[in-house]
Amino acid sequence: MKRGRDVSAAWERALRGSITGEVDTGPRRRAEYASDASNYRVPPAAVVFPRDAADVMAALDIARAEGLSVTARGAGTSVAGNAIGPGLVLDFSRHLTGILDLDPDRRIARVQPGVVLAALQRRAGAHGLRFGPDPSTQNRCTLGGMIGNNACGPHAVAWGRTSDTVRELRILDGRGVERTLGADPSVLAGLPEFTRAHLALIRTELGRFERQASGYALEHLLPERGSSAAKAFVGTEGTCGLLLDATVDLVPVPAATVLVVLGYPDMPTAADDIATIMAAGPIAVEGMDARLVDVVRVHRGAVPELPRGRGWLLIEIDGDTTEQAREKAEALRASAHALDSRLVTDAAVARALWGIRADGAGLAGRTPDGHPAWPGWEDAAVPPARLGDYLRDFERLTREHGVDGLLYGHFGDGCVHVRLDLPIADAPQRFRAFLEDAARQVVGFGGSLSGEHGDGRARSDLLRLMYSQDALDAFAGFKALFDPDAVLNPGVLVHPRPLDADLRLAGLRPVPTTGGFAFPADGDLAAAVHRCVGIGKCRADTPGGVMCPSYLATADEKDSTRGRARVLQDVVRGELDWRSEAVAESLDLCLSCKACHSECPAGIDMATYKSETLYRRYRGRPRPIDHYTLGQLPRWLAAASRLPGLVNALSGAGPLRGLGLRAAGMDSRRTVPALAKKSFRRTWRPSAPPQDGPGVLLWTDTFTDAFDPEIATATVELIESLGHHVHIPDRRVCCGLTWISTGQLDGARQRLRATVDALDAHVRSGGVVVGMEPSCTAALRDDLPRLLPDDPRAAAVAAAVHTLAEFLETQPGWQPPDRSGRTVLVQPHCHQHAVFGFAADRRILDRTGARVIEVIGCCGLAGNFGMQRGHYDVSVAVAERGLLPALRTAPANAILLADGFSCRTQAAQLTGRSSRHLAQFLLDR
Repeated sequence: MKRGRDVSAAWERALRGSITGEVDTGPRRRAEYASDASNYRVPPAAVVFPRDAADVMAALDIARAEGLSVTARGAGTSVAGNAIGPGLVLDFSRHLTGILDLDPDRRIARVQPGVVLAALQRRAGAHGLRFGPDPSTQNRCTLGGMIGNNACGPHAVAWGRTSDTVRELRILDGRGVERTLGADPSVLAGLPEFTRAHLALIRTELGRFERQASGYALEHLLPERGSSAAKAFVGTEGTCGLLLDATVDLVPVPAATVLVVLGYPDMPTAADDIATIMAAGPIAVEGMDARLVDVVRVHRGAVPELPRGRGWLLIEIDGDTTEQAREKAEALRASAHALDSRLVTDAAVARALWGIRADGAGLAGRTPDGHPAWPGWEDAAVPPARLGDYLRDFERLTREHGVDGLLYGHFGDGCVHVRLDLPIADAPQRFRAFLEDAARQVVGFGGSLSGEHGDGRARSDLLRLMYSQDALDAFAGFKALFDPDAVLNPGVLVHPRPLDADLRLAGLRPVPTTGGFAFPADGDLAAAVHRCVGIGKCRADTPGGVMCPSYLATADEKDSTRGRARVLQDVVRGELDWRSEAVAESLDLCLSCKACHSECPAGIDMATYKSETLYRRYRGRPRPIDHYTLGQLPRWLAAASRLPGLVNALSGAGPLRGLGLRAAGMDSRRTVPALAKKSFRRTWRPSAPPQDGPGVLLWTDTFTDAFDPEIATATVELIESLGHHVHIPDRRVCCGLTWISTGQLDGARQRLRATVDALDAHVRSGGVVVGMEPSCTAALRDDLPRLLPDDPRAAAVAAAVHTLAEFLETQPGWQPPDRSGRTVLVQPHCHQHAVFGFAADRRILDRTGARVIEVIGCCGLAGNFGMQRGHYDVSVAVAERGLLPALRTAPANAILLADGFSCRTQAAQLTGRSSRHLAQFLLDR
């Protein structure tokens, strides 16, 4: 197979002319698809987005003619490196997403490979059914990917692995021949003979325990196992065929479930109790280490109450009724050898507890002391009866090698997940040494290198330590029946690439600072962007989540947080230039909403990375015009506020408005918000100061001051009603937000220094700063200390800044007014969601007695983003995912509550609806 970018223009034209889907050979796209969720980087020659089976066949035919490999890809969440390749990468997740049939009577579904598991679950759920396996990535992983690596998840103890659900698979083999695989192995010439020739080997080396996922699952070819070619194909990791569609079994959703949480002194002791647990017939058994829970607690702020212990088992019990499930759960609690236990019947609490486990999959990308942790040995499995002893010995091994990580897993099946701070970047030889020792260790316990993630590039090189040479030869023979020319996903399972080849971190050097942001948790930008390990939560439509609004609007990997991180990883590697068109395209539709800052389990902060990239790209060079207009807006508003009538007249005049907007780099479909007749500063008259105490400093941001001074007036009245003296900065100061979002970091730093100078005395005297505009308040809390890391005052000022809701909750005896009978539609600002959270506002609104409907997601305007030329359509598409449907379906008398100027502007411009600020609502203004 050819490697790299050896693609002729004629070849590209032939491919584009042969399919109805898209073909992309550009450097940006190749960077986006060079990695999955593994440690590896293999840039493809081209990425293909097939629309139908004919496209898949045509792409495979042309690849064979050109000597290029073909790798299938779904959501790209493979942690073993089995969704990347040097030739064509076929992304099935964009177009081949159909649920072709769902028969609730027969309990089967026929799906295309790009169907996201969560979509199938929603469709099946309407009939009281579900797909059994449910990995933690179920809200973005595809059925094709699950079939590729035989995915499992916590409910595999009840409903089996993906291979247990498969009835029939329609595939293209490596020669481009369409085949329908089922229970008859004769569908593939030579397969019955192959099976007969290897009966003894298969019976002795394969299928020894349920989670033996490494290698090919040839045990399904045995007569006593059903002679299923379809089930044997599951877990072949794209090396034997390209999936066109699959017919799978569904199972009934349990009538009732309860959750039992058992606490143990440590994880090995918890594992020792598995036999007792399994005797109770659970439908899920998950293990969590205390250190993992601690990390989730820090990330979330809190976790639900857990029983005493340092290791926990989460056990789901089902029943025909809740009472029956409770009785089974109580019997389990009585028989288990735990220190303590908790029975959970509240579905919301149970979801929160399961959420610890789900979030842990991403948060485990950092060790407790903050070091990056990587996959590679994240999926070992042993027979459950030996799990406790294995865990004790594994602790010894990690100590000997000086590596650490957070442990969790599917303990009912003996499967252990852990990411370790492996020395990939600076000592790849130690990386290999650990993996080889770990492989020998797990084999010594009768276990498997992989329990559900597959072998991929991470572990295929280690199969020689688990299997005999005869077994490895059998694997090669099995692949050759399907793919004799080794076109499909080469380097995986058969004739593997070395496990230390193609490592993404190998040779990575620190990126020298140029005076932009500080990255105290990472050291430098290179380490920061490599936080992204590719788990792909940014591709998921997560209930209650905001990340990633641009991807949710376009469904293009380019517009995901992960896709952008991959491009920036190539930049810091020196593969792409800061000023390249590829980088500009990648970041163009990033709204800088900061949602990833709080929602990405790996801690990606794309808004900061975008700002830093723009700073490096344009430093000392001319910028786009909107950087001068929108990016320096506070400067122009300060002048415009002196003549608001004239400015409003000019900006509201039809021909002049359109010309002005286009000249300023903005979309002419937008309107210019009207300035207030008088800014807040011009009308401000402080009350008499109190006898003592610093009072409350109101942060008079540019937007509230110039456009909505009545909000500031209401906020002052509310705070003063609590007995506080309110004052504002003596001079006009700025948080620098618009400079930050456009990467003008020198200008932002200049304004932030002036802000610190203005606030320092108030903060040193113990005073608090209350913000009204969430984006500006968030800039002071989050961006300020990272742009002025050497100013000791910056951290103190940042810590003194609070939202209005946070401040009100600190006031002894304060009670919000009764607003019973009112309906409030509230649009939280993205920056508040990311930096402060919305919990304080939510609690206050709940206490008013109003009916509160919370809009989920970004409004789509996002500061300068939605105003910039070229962004209008995406801005509206983002709004259509949350704000606009909510406004259409809300009661006519509902009050729209939006603290953010962007949110209020978007609602007004797209629907004509006016909004109120929290302060106005509490004062009934």
